Amino acid sequence: MEDQNNSQVAVVMVPYPAQSHLNQLLHLSHLIVSYGIPVHYAGSAVHNNQVKVRVQGLDSDRLTKINFHDFQIPPYISPPPNPDQLPLEPLFHIPTHLRKPVSELLEQLSAKYRRVIVVHDCLMASVVQDVKLIPKTESFQFYPLSGFNRFIDFWENIPESDKPFQIDQSITIPRCIPSTEGTVTPEILRFVINQSKFWGTESGRIYNTSRVIEGAYVELSEKLSGNNAETKHFVLGPFNPVEMSGNQKRHRCLKWLDEQNKGSVIFISFGSSTSLTEEQIEELATGLERSGQKFIWVLRNADKADGFSSGKDKNPVLPEGYEERVKDRGMVVREWAPQLDILAHQSIGGFMSHCGWNSSIESISMGVPIAAWPMHSEQPRNAVLITEVLGIGVLVREWEDRGKLVSSVTIESTVKRLMATKEGAEMRKRASELGDSVRKSVSKGGASSLEMDAFIAHITR
Repeated sequence: MEDQNNSQVAVVMVPYPAQSHLNQLLHLSHLIVSYGIPVHYAGSAVHNNQVKVRVQGLDSDRLTKINFHDFQIPPYISPPPNPDQLPLEPLFHIPTHLRKPVSELLEQLSAKYRRVIVVHDCLMASVVQDVKLIPKTESFQFYPLSGFNRFIDFWENIPESDKPFQIDQSITIPRCIPSTEGTVTPEILRFVINQSKFWGTESGRIYNTSRVIEGAYVELSEKLSGNNAETKHFVLGPFNPVEMSGNQKRHRCLKWLDEQNKGSVIFISFGSSTSLTEEQIEELATGLERSGQKFIWVLRNADKADGFSSGKDKNPVLPEGYEERVKDRGMVVREWAPQLDILAHQSIGGFMSHCGWNSSIESISMGVPIAAWPMHSEQPRNAVLITEVLGIGVLVREWEDRGKLVSSVTIESTVKRLMATKEGAEMRKRASELGDSVRKSVSKGGASSLEMDAFIAHITR
C-alpha cells in the first residue's frame, strides 16, 4: 500500500482524553499507518500512556509505528468515581492547555511535509482552531457516535416547517426516540456548545461505523449538509480489528472461556465512564445468579479523570460468598479486561452493555447481540438503533425509568430472554449475519475497505 506520495503526507490525531474516544482514534491510527503514512498521536502524557497500556486487538509492538507526542499539562483534580456523576467534567480544561503545543507541532510538520492532515475529535475542535492559519494543513472532524445518533440529533432540532426533505418510508425512524433529558449534565452541555463554535471549518467528517450497518442514516446526514462537495463524509469503520491476532498474552478470563460451550456465556461490562451503586450491584449479582446462565462480569468503577492517579478508592462490593457460589459458571473480573478478545471468543453469546458507541461497534463487528442498558450521553439512542433498527438486542430497562433501581427479577428475565429463548437465538443469528457482513466490508474490495482507500487517496491527492 505504501508509495512515495503517501510518505509526503503526515496525519495528526487529536483525541478527546476519555478512554472510548482515545481508543477509537488509536485504532484509526493503525489503519492509516498500514498505508505507509506517518501518524502523530497528540495528547497529554497521562492519557497517551493510558491508551497504550489498554490497547486491545493489536500487538503492542505495533505501537512503535505511531509517533506519540506526550504533552505536559498542569495538575488537575481527579475525584473518586461517583455513580451520580460522569467522570468527564474534570477533563474539560485539557483542550485549553493543548491548543499551543498542538499548533506548534502542526507548524513543525507543515515545514517538513507536502500536506498535514489533522483528524480531531469533535470535542477537541478548539484545540485545532489554528489549522486555517497553518500552511498545507487541513482538518477532518471525527464523530465518535453512530450515524443514526448524529442524524437524529440534527434532524429533531430542525422545525417541521423547515425540514429540507422528506425521509423515505423504507428508512426506519423509530417513533419513540428517547429524549436527551438526563443524558448529560448542564456542564457537559455547555462544554459541547463551546466546542461547536469551532465546527464548520473542517474539510470532511469521519465516522467509526459502516455503511453496512447504518448507511442510510449517514446518507441522510450527507443530504442534510446539502451534498456540499467541499465537505466529504468518510465512513471508515469499524476501526477496531475484526480478527484477533492471538499473539498477545492471554488474560485469565479467555482461558476460562476456552472451557465453555459455544455461545453459552453472557459478557457484562458498562465501560469506563459508569459506576453502579451498591444496591444496583447487589440486584445485578442476584439476577445473574438466578438466571442460571454462564457469565463474565467486569465489575469496576468508572475511570477517574486521571486513570493513573494515586489514592485508594472504594472498590465495588459483592454479596458475601457470591463469587464462591457462582465459581462453576461465572467469573468476576475486577481489572481492565480485554473486551475485544472477549467479544471475539466463540463462547460469548451475548453482551450486557451500556451501549457506548465504542462497545456497540465492537459488539456488532464481532456478531454478538446486546442486552442494552444505557446509562448516559448518546447511549439511549444507540440502544434504540441496536434493539429497534438492527433487531440484535433487547432493552434491560426503558430510558424513562432511568431513575429507578433495576430489579434482580428484571435482570434475570432479560438475561434468559437473550440467552435461553427462541427470540434470543434469532437475535443471535441476525447479529452473527450482520457481523459477517461488517467483517467482509473491511476486507479487500469491501465497502469499508474501498472507503478507506478513497480517504487515503483524498488526503494524498
